[in-house]
Amino acid sequence: MSTTETSSSAPLEDRSATVEQLEEEGDIAADFLEGLLDIADVDGDLALDVRNGRAYVSVEAPDAGALGGLADPDTVQAVQEVTRLAVQNRTGRFSRLILDIGGSRDARQQELAHLVDRAIERLDAGASQASLPAMSSYERKLIHDIVADRGLVSESYGEGSDRHTVIRRP
Repeated sequence: MSTTETSSSAPLEDRSATVEQLEEEGDIAADFLEGLLDIADVDGDLALDVRNGRAYVSVEAPDAGALGGLADPDTVQAVQEVTRLAVQNRTGRFSRLILDIGGSRDARQQELAHLVDRAIERLDAGASQASLPAMSSYERKLIHDIVADRGLVSESYGEGSDRHTVIRRP
């Protein structure tokens, strides 16, 4: 990993990144996160992956307690946003990096599946549609995938932090 910074005067662009660019994002994110973990005096191992057009960085520890409160969903989201900004600053490109700390993403996906199941119960009870709370674009994408797997239809409505998903039967 080179320590030379890449600078660009062009605005950040939201376009598909190549595998090499995503691997670069992962490397930059890992360097940034290692610094944060050192500052917080937290022991964790980093794993990098490229999936579905995104760089994925996981922070893992043999002892889940070693990560302290870092695996809290709100904390993961905040650290992810700061890490994305660090990556964007270095590359000059928009980043859709996903951060997982201590399996928090899997735990959140299970929570979202449970949320969808409760919405389906409302549909089974006669509701024409079921609205879910506002959530991040990544979480809405997971919701859409879960809903499609269950044979239903979902759409996102609203703007910004109020954007939410509505589920209905086809």
